Amino acid sequence: MQLNLTGHHIEITDSLRSYVDEKMERIERHFDKVTNTHVILSVESVRHKAEATINMRGNNIFAESTEDNMYAAIDSLTDKLDRQVKKHKEKITDHHQKETIQPMDMDEE
Repeated sequence: MQLNLTGHHIEITDSLRSYVDEKMERIERHFDKVTNTHVILSVESVRHKAEATINMRGNNIFAESTEDNMYAAIDSLTDKLDRQVKKHKEKITDHHQKETIQPMDMDEE
């Protein structure tokens, strides 16, 4: 998975980058078909905002979160993304059981 991290009115520190990487690994664990993720972290006065777009096979997922703390915003964002990824995975999974052929017993002939 390719991760692009952008900051608006905030400097992306190594600790922020590693925190986002760690949280996005959880999403990749649940669905391995994620190709590209773009995360934007921004500060608007006292509100910290995190938003992300995930490109995956068959769908694009977008979520955003606004909190008082940047780390809390990232946590909330990854929770939202995780729910959406699980929902997408559930939709594309074939839930129909394959028909099984029962062998005939010799006594039934």
